[in-house]
Amino acid sequence: MLGAAGGLALLSGTGVGTGWAQTPAPGDIRFFRIATGTTAGTYFPIGGLIANAISNPPGSRPCDRGGSCGVPGLIAVAQATIGSVENIELMRAGTVEAGLAQADTAYWAYTGSGPYASKGAFTGIRSIGTLYLEAVHLVARAAAPIETAADLKGKLVSVGEEGSGTLVDARVILDAYGLTEKDIEARYLKPGTAGDRLARGELDAFFMIGGAPVGAVSDVANRVPVRLVPFADPAAEQLRERQRFFKDIVIPADTYTGVPETPTLGVGAELLVRADLSPDLVYGITRALWHENTRRLLADGHPRGKSIVPENAVSGNSVPLHPGAERYYRETGLLGATAEGAPETPATPKSAPTPDAAPTPDAKPEPVEKRTEAKP
Repeated sequence: MLGAAGGLALLSGTGVGTGWAQTPAPGDIRFFRIATGTTAGTYFPIGGLIANAISNPPGSRPCDRGGSCGVPGLIAVAQATIGSVENIELMRAGTVEAGLAQADTAYWAYTGSGPYASKGAFTGIRSIGTLYLEAVHLVARAAAPIETAADLKGKLVSVGEEGSGTLVDARVILDAYGLTEKDIEARYLKPGTAGDRLARGELDAFFMIGGAPVGAVSDVANRVPVRLVPFADPAAEQLRERQRFFKDIVIPADTYTGVPETPTLGVGAELLVRADLSPDLVYGITRALWHENTRRLLADGHPRGKSIVPENAVSGNSVPLHPGAERYYRETGLLGATAEGAPETPATPKSAPTPDAAPTPDAKPEPVEKRTEAKP
């Protein structure tokens, strides 16, 4: 896989932002870069599965004969990155066409609010849809006296790398418990490195946001006794009320070795694209994403893949749908003729900039049903 910094020089002259033909001329190859996350997280493997599903290089066997059901002539590449924040910045810079991102991070970037207040709004992103709910993992050594996030005061804690959605939300969570990075001994580590240090006793806890099971958490839980710190207290409830992209979610027992059922915070993972991509291209990608063959590929390829269903795609999007994706959802009846596809917002958001319509608030989300996928 190519790293985010490397990019692909082969896109020169293909005009991905100025409109692709639905069916390219024979021999045409067009590349499509998807920014994902760290190799120890969930975005990278999910992004790789999506890249395979939407690709359809020239000469591929037809879909109805067991071949690719992707966009004709398209070769998609999943790029390892730090995570949501970097992915959005790569789209802002035009060095990738798409990226996975947490719903709250995408909303703040789109509206120029929250952590993005000093950077300004980036209205050049659109959603293809919500894929699944990510879970906030606060992983602690089993012997550490950490029962709630408030107990992190004075502890050695990894809050995630700069450029990750984990770091953004770790700061929001610490604030909800009356803490800042100055109240803990903060470290800014990759998930795999954080897990290694926790296993060696060099960390008390680390934050990780991802679709359970997360590789880095599974790895450390298989090496040493750990616990997942729950978010089921008044501070967590107030946080859910203030930041409506946070939802109730339960990580089932034994998702990680020796870890019981744990209530925590969930946030949607969305597939975002640049707003200037051709509607025909994005329509084709959306159709390929929800093809029945892709559904099987996702379900077989990763435990979180079973949760990626089209019925959830237009629920609580953080930014407006891309017109190509919206066309697909209207044709398939997933988006009603009068639906706006407007994103759900936090309780007191900064208004979305023009020309896009400002999101409208929804009622407080209902608790998410407990997941029952098997541990890999």
